[in-house]
Amino acid sequence: MRNTLLLFDVDGTLVNSEQIILAAMAEAFAATALPMPERQRALSIVGLSLIEAFTVLVGPEGPVAKLVEVYGQTFASLRTANAIPQPLFEGAETLLESLKGRPLGIATGKSQRGVTALLDKHGWHGLFTTIQTADDAPSKPHPQMVRQACAEAGIGPNRTIMIGDSSYDMAMAKAAGARAIGVAWGFQPRDALLEAGAEVIAEDFDHLAGLIDQFSR
Repeated sequence: MRNTLLLFDVDGTLVNSEQIILAAMAEAFAATALPMPERQRALSIVGLSLIEAFTVLVGPEGPVAKLVEVYGQTFASLRTANAIPQPLFEGAETLLESLKGRPLGIATGKSQRGVTALLDKHGWHGLFTTIQTADDAPSKPHPQMVRQACAEAGIGPNRTIMIGDSSYDMAMAKAAGARAIGVAWGFQPRDALLEAGAEVIAEDFDHLAGLIDQFSR
C-alpha cells in the first residue's frame, strides 16, 4: 500500500470552490461585455488551465487573454480578502489525515500561487510528496502532470491513482497509464467521468477511503 502514489485534484475534489469560481468568472465576462455562461457550462471547464478553460468557453478567437487576466486578478483578490468561503468537502480533512506518511500528490489546474495559499490555509505544507500545477505542465488532460509526479515520487504510473471530479482528471490518468477514481460530489456528472476513463465513482470520502485501500493492494 505504501508504494502507491495518490494524486488528488483540488477544485471540486478536495475544495468546494464553486462560489468563488463563479464570482470571478462573472467579473471576467462582465469586463469583456460577454454574457456569463450558465452554471453547468461554466463549471464544466474547472480542471483545465485558465487559457484552455476560457478558450473552450469563448473559442480561440474570443478575448481569452482578457478573461484570464480579469479572472486571475479577481480570484486572487477574493481569496486574499476571504470574501467568499472555499470550504473543504466534508470528509476531506479526515481522509488526508489518515493518509499521512503515504506518498500523496496534487495535480491541479490551479497556479502555484493558488496551491501555496491552499497549503497555508490548511497547514498542509509537507503533506504532499509532489505538487503539479498549471505553471508546471501542460493543461489536463495532457499526461505530463502525472508523469512528472511519478518521477518526483519515484513511483511508476502503474502504482499511481488519480482522484478527481472531472473528465480531464480521468483522461489524464488513463493517458499516463495510471488508475483513475472519480468522485461524485464535484462539478461534472458521473457519466462524463466514466466515459473519460474512471474505473469507479466514489460516493463520499468514506467510500473513497475504501477504494484507495482496494486499489493500493
